[in-house]
Amino acid sequence: MGSVSELEYHLLLARDLNLLTEKESESLAADVIEIKRMLTSFIQKLKADG
Repeated sequence: MGSVSELEYHLLLARDLNLLTEKESESLAADVIEIKRMLTSFIQKLKADG
């Protein structure tokens, strides 16, 4: 989860530095949110099976 948060920060930085367009940034941010959801579900499943 820490790596996903770091990726979010880097995407924000890239957008602020105009390395990404607003559209690219929004699309990538949506992908990161989906990955966070999947990781959260996976972690919860591992804890439940634990």
